[in-house]
Amino acid sequence: MVRSQAEKPARRAAFRSELSTLKSSSRRSLTKACRLASHDSVALLTGGADKPYALGLAAALTSTGTSVDFIGSDDLDVPDLRNNPRVNFLNLRKGQNPDASTVRKVVRVITYYWQLVYYTIRAKPKVFHILWNNKFELLDRTVLMLYYKLTGKRIVLTAHNVNRQKRDGADTWLNRVSLRIQYQLADHIFVHTDKMKGELVSEFGVIKDKVTVIPFGINNTVPSTSMTSVEAKRTLGITSAHKAILCYGQIAPYKGLESLVAAFAQILKKDRSYRLIIAGKPKWNETYWKGIEQLMIAEGIRDRVIERIEHVPDDQTELYFKAADILVLSYTRIFQSGVIFLGYSFGLPVIATDVGSLKDEIVEGETGFVVKPQDSADLAGAIGNYFTSDLYRNLDRRRSEIKKYANERYSWDKVSAITTAVYSKLLES
Repeated sequence: MVRSQAEKPARRAAFRSELSTLKSSSRRSLTKACRLASHDSVALLTGGADKPYALGLAAALTSTGTSVDFIGSDDLDVPDLRNNPRVNFLNLRKGQNPDASTVRKVVRVITYYWQLVYYTIRAKPKVFHILWNNKFELLDRTVLMLYYKLTGKRIVLTAHNVNRQKRDGADTWLNRVSLRIQYQLADHIFVHTDKMKGELVSEFGVIKDKVTVIPFGINNTVPSTSMTSVEAKRTLGITSAHKAILCYGQIAPYKGLESLVAAFAQILKKDRSYRLIIAGKPKWNETYWKGIEQLMIAEGIRDRVIERIEHVPDDQTELYFKAADILVLSYTRIFQSGVIFLGYSFGLPVIATDVGSLKDEIVEGETGFVVKPQDSADLAGAIGNYFTSDLYRNLDRRRSEIKKYANERYSWDKVSAITTAVYSKLLES
């Protein structure tokens, strides 16, 4: 909700004070990271995906003097890695074309696993840091983990989702057992929120001291050109008089898109200048998206929605975040979302539902607002309040403040400082 006028000066002062504190903290973190990076190298096992996180972490680690064996794919084969003298880029995953024949896919996967097994025997790094598992997660969580342990590797795991299948409503006993095995075999686990740490401890029996909460590093791999907000809006057929709402990322049931559509229909009844931008690819299958399409038709709002229902390449991402006036995350369940940090990297405020730890990432009235989950009326009210708030009226200036805040709070320097400290402790033990 929007705070009273009397509270605004104090809130602004607190926000500026936190910015100053974050800057000092980042400098201390970087100094500490440089002191702790005494080990020679680490292997980053990326699963061949998640370019923003994998590249961000690799750059942060190498900036402290750490050498990295980067196990990547064609998608992660970029000049920033190839030209970094501290990165040994190993393209074991190669291409992952989903349209390849079944035979080619089978050969591709078998070849990858064989190369990974062979690499492990000869690898110089003593620390294996797993960012994501590979194609066959059951194999990765059990057999591969045991293999790494038998070869004497120290295993660090970043659990971006503690139990993704539970989030997606597809949990099974086999999934939980395999997760428990991986979490128990890991020497240390990184998560992004205290709630995630709590779930590891309570549901998977992980010792508290084996889990560290780290910031979700800001997305700095998506290009940002000199394109202005006006130019971005014009490209999408939006004028400066339109109030643009963005829904971005994979389209799946846990995203709660039906609540956003219902809220959008409500606010359009009062003001026809609103526009909804939906950009992203349906996850798993088209069924959920087909239902959303039917809902938009039934509500009579389809002509006010700008759709790009496919994967959006990095070099086109800025178009949507610069054209939008607000990012809406209407999730029904989630622990954390990288989309909020992507939005912050463009200085875009966010309205998010109070699920997982999303509200912990929002400074009320300064970087966005929090609403009740699965409550279209509350969401509609928050959208309306936002477009009458100081945050929106001064959006051009506030975008730069949000960028500064995000770059300090979610600094890769902080991530590398915490990460290298764990590496050093494991190697010393």
